[in-house]
Amino acid sequence: MSETRTPRFPEGERGPATAESPWPVALLGAKIRDYIDRLGTIWVEGQITQWGVSGGNVYGKLKDLEADATVGFTVWSSVRAKIPADLKQGDHVVVLMKANYWVKGGSLTMQVLAMKHVGLGDLLERLERLRSSLAAEGLFDPSRKKALPFLPHRIGLITGKDSDAEKDVLRNAQLRWPQVDFRIVHAAVQGDRTVPDVVRAIERLDDDPEVDVIIIARGGGDFQNLLGFSDEKVVRAAAAATTPIVSAIGHEADKPLLDDVADLRASTPTDAAKRVVPDVTEQSAIVSQLRSRVTVRLSSILSTEMQRLESLRTRPVLANAHWIVDRRAEDLTRYVARGVELTERVVQHEERVVAESTARLRALSPQRTLARGYTITQTADGSVVRAAGDAAAGETLRVTTADGALGAVSSGPVDH
Repeated sequence: MSETRTPRFPEGERGPATAESPWPVALLGAKIRDYIDRLGTIWVEGQITQWGVSGGNVYGKLKDLEADATVGFTVWSSVRAKIPADLKQGDHVVVLMKANYWVKGGSLTMQVLAMKHVGLGDLLERLERLRSSLAAEGLFDPSRKKALPFLPHRIGLITGKDSDAEKDVLRNAQLRWPQVDFRIVHAAVQGDRTVPDVVRAIERLDDDPEVDVIIIARGGGDFQNLLGFSDEKVVRAAAAATTPIVSAIGHEADKPLLDDVADLRASTPTDAAKRVVPDVTEQSAIVSQLRSRVTVRLSSILSTEMQRLESLRTRPVLANAHWIVDRRAEDLTRYVARGVELTERVVQHEERVVAESTARLRALSPQRTLARGYTITQTADGSVVRAAGDAAAGETLRVTTADGALGAVSSGPVDH
């Protein structure tokens, strides 16, 4: 491509740009071009996100593999003939570029001098380094794996819109259990939108309390198309989820890092549906089989116990059970008679004890003493006269005998 070259202005011919001595636009453009020219050629790595052909030239964009940064590029027809013909949007490439500032148009063009696919060996090496790093953190430990529910209330499905993977999962799940319920979140499954789409979908379904398990499905593809499912952001989002995750990416030969962190790896979307959803026909057969086994077992137990009971009933001891009642009646009569006899003995003994105690009490009573001729002498105030000096001469006294009381007057003490 040709352009009109703007004359250079030696540094000495122009001083610093000021309001009084501004630079002309041509000088500014020339200085920008000279500065950019000093960059020379540079190798850049990224992913092609735009690839458009016009007039034999290619106009595209290259995106950073991790950061949100994009640069446009141009492949002239003369260079295009020297690069791989199968390059396309979504490819991971390294590019030899040279920055070219067009002074007349005031635009910057990244001119491609060479472009090639990133070698499979390089990608595998990077993937294995990341796998080892995440494994060292314990993200792949079997102890972290969560068990899948027997019959999920609702299944979360992350897949491409109207994809074969979506159809396979839905068809096989509904064949196995017609009432199965899905919440589907569509996401890009290849290209630069894969990582953010899948991460958002995982977080969205994990936040839904009705979703019991999440299936991430894609119907295979070449190695580079599956790289999004080995991205560290996707792996960490799956590891952080509290809902069990099933990885159904690719086929047996494919092994993205998502397979390692998922709670279950399914070889295909169809396999995922079969592993997550139980077969209603099989479960019904199992229930019928268990019911039959229980019936047989209970019948056997009942038959055995009935035979045992019949055997007991035919024994002589149970054939005529009246003797048991008769013997117990005799024992009861004997025990009652014995009880009456023992009670009478106790009563008689206690009666004797009471009689003896009564006799002793009567023998010691004051009334018996009075009956033997003794009296009790009391002064007018009721005090008992115990000595001759207790009553003065002429004092009125009360003399109590066995059958009554007498009045008396004290004559005072007398000599014996």
